[in-house]
Amino acid sequence: MRLLLGSGGLRSDARRAIYFEEMARHFEGCAEVVFIPYASLDHSEYSSDIAEFSGPSGVKIRGIETFANPVEAIEQAEGIYVGGGNTFLLTKGLHEHGLIDIVRKRVSEGMPYMGVSAGANVACPTMQTTNDMPIVHPPSFETFGLLPFQINPHYHDGTIWMKEGETFKQHFGETRSQRIMEFHQQNDSSVLGLWEGAFLRWEGDSGHLIGGDATVFRQGTGAVTYQAGTEFGFDLVTR
Repeated sequence: MRLLLGSGGLRSDARRAIYFEEMARHFEGCAEVVFIPYASLDHSEYSSDIAEFSGPSGVKIRGIETFANPVEAIEQAEGIYVGGGNTFLLTKGLHEHGLIDIVRKRVSEGMPYMGVSAGANVACPTMQTTNDMPIVHPPSFETFGLLPFQINPHYHDGTIWMKEGETFKQHFGETRSQRIMEFHQQNDSSVLGLWEGAFLRWEGDSGHLIGGDATVFRQGTGAVTYQAGTEFGFDLVTR
C-alpha cells in the first residue's frame, strides 16, 4: 500500500518544494493521475487549478469529472489524488458516486493514493476528525479506511491569538486537542494530528513523517508530538 497524506498549508517555497518532490516520487511511472475534486463546488475549475499548481512535479493530472463513469475511471487509474476542501462535501460525493469500495480495492492492490487536507482525512476509517463545518449531510461518515487510525489535518498546538491593531488577544475557543479529546469520549481510534506542511508517506506497513511535526493522541493517555523523520507502524508506535 502506497499513501502520501498531507495536512496542507503549502504557502511557503520550502513547503511547496516538498510537495513537488514527494508527489513526483509517489507517482513515478504513472502516465496520468486521476484527481477527485469533490471537496469543492466547481469540480472542473478545481481540477484545472490543481493541475496547474502541481505542474513543477511533472505529474499529469486529469479530473475525474472528465470521465463518463467515475467508477470506471478509478478502475483504470494508475494513481489517484483526492484534494482538500470541505470534508462533508467530499464524503457525500464519494458515496454518491460509489467510490468508497473501488478506491479501497485499488489502493489495496498497490495503486498509489495521495490526499491533502480533506483528502488525507478520508483515507481514515471515518471523516469524524475533520475540522470542517457540516454544510451537507453525507449518507455515512465512513470513508476509505486505508489506515486503521484517524488523521486531524491542519493540527496546531495550543490556543489561538488574534491580532487587534498592534496587540494580540487570546481567542478562548476550543483548541484542536480539546476537540480530539471530545472525539475520544465517544471513540477509541487513535488520532494523528498532522501539522501544517507535514506529509505522511506510507509504504507497506510503515509510515514516515516528512516536512513537519505530528501529534499522536490515544484514548485515555497524553498526547505526544513527533518530529519529521519519525517512522510509525499501523498502531502509531514509533520504530
